[in-house]
Amino acid sequence: MQVNALDHVNIITDDLDGTAKFYEALLNLERRDAPPPLTPQTAQWMYDAGGKGILHLNSTDCIRAYDREVKPGELTGAVHHVALNCTGYDEIIRRIEAAGLDYQVNLVEAIGLRQVFTADPNNVLLELNFFGD
Repeated sequence: MQVNALDHVNIITDDLDGTAKFYEALLNLERRDAPPPLTPQTAQWMYDAGGKGILHLNSTDCIRAYDREVKPGELTGAVHHVALNCTGYDEIIRRIEAAGLDYQVNLVEAIGLRQVFTADPNNVLLELNFFGD
């Protein structure tokens, strides 16, 4: 057995449409309806440029295979952040500033990494990583 890659992150939200629009506008992710038995009203999946559904967005009333209590908008508990490998550093800074979002930049010079931290509408902290960009 081996882990090949992180498959996706699931975000529970009380504003499915607003959250999907946030990821469309800020990160250029493609919004698609989740597969049945999920419905477009309860689940949207956000796809990267390679066609991979990396963020699964679910409404609070969406059915779940493993259900547990969640509180949208509160801090994400033991999960501190979600990191995404990105390109287009200057563009993301423009988009974040145009949207009026709070953000923080960090430089890890030893590995040529610029990081941008910002939160989504559900207070999920995003770490946007730019290697050599």
